[in-house]
Amino acid sequence: MSATRTPRPPRPVSPMSWRKGTGIAGRSWTGAVREYDLFKELTIGVIAVTLLVLAVSAIFSSPDDKAVSLKSWAIAQPVDFVTTATAELGGTSNTAGYGPPYTSTAGATQTLGPIDLQSLPGVAIPIDTAKDFVIGPLSTLPIPPAEVVSWTSATADQRTAWTTAYAAALDKAKGGTVAPTAKEGPVPALTTDLLAMARQGSLDSVLSARGNFYNLDYTRVILFMGDGTYLNDLAAGLHLSGDQWGMMNETGNYPGQSWLWLFSFFYQIEPFASLPNADIVVVMLVGILTLLLLLVPFIPGLRSLPRLIPIHRLVWRDYYRRR
Repeated sequence: MSATRTPRPPRPVSPMSWRKGTGIAGRSWTGAVREYDLFKELTIGVIAVTLLVLAVSAIFSSPDDKAVSLKSWAIAQPVDFVTTATAELGGTSNTAGYGPPYTSTAGATQTLGPIDLQSLPGVAIPIDTAKDFVIGPLSTLPIPPAEVVSWTSATADQRTAWTTAYAAALDKAKGGTVAPTAKEGPVPALTTDLLAMARQGSLDSVLSARGNFYNLDYTRVILFMGDGTYLNDLAAGLHLSGDQWGMMNETGNYPGQSWLWLFSFFYQIEPFASLPNADIVVVMLVGILTLLLLLVPFIPGLRSLPRLIPIHRLVWRDYYRRR
């Protein structure tokens, strides 16, 4: 009987096991080889990642809520919509008195002494709230309401009297039905027709398209909704308002932009929270702090803090232990 020999395990092959030849072209690999299909590996990777993304999307969904539109506003809170449209006609809304870059309202800008950053670009996006939000959209209808002519032909004082009377009637009704009277002129009819236009969904496209093929500019839609209480109430319910650290929050239980905490922080404390020009004060303060951070390597004493307080040695303790 012959003894059975135990096969010797293969000897490891050096990665540099090249057969000597003349130059690079004369060298060939003499070590172990195995088949490798790059296309197959790529296909498997793409399929695996795709399935993983779909599975995670199905489980966690998207952190974004359904988009808010003028249509949803008109259906959910018609009284607020009509009240806001009346303010747009009367020029008493927030947008009408915002100042640059939308209007040239005097004294509307936030200043810090002689610094008036808001006025630097000027009125870059001019907005006439009555024309852009109410009269203009109604004029695009196949048969514009006759009240549009009545409004455009009236004097400024007459328009103010109409909108003031209707705003007072809406406020007195507290969400109830308001019977139109002569002293309110065409305002009730105009706002009612605009409400119907919004409920049909056509007002969204008219305000955002503005004669263009693609709807890419939602500035006027957002400003119009922001003048009412509907959008603000939704934001407060989702903890997105300014006094709720809204700048760095996300809808639902999802993390938001945590790197914006420094801006949001100053809006939560006094005296910044109650300043009428809080925006420019916070921007200037954060700008100064950012500049100081950039200049740390050049400020004597401050640049020595890492050496005096060696926290980096704790972070990189493995490296310093080996040394």
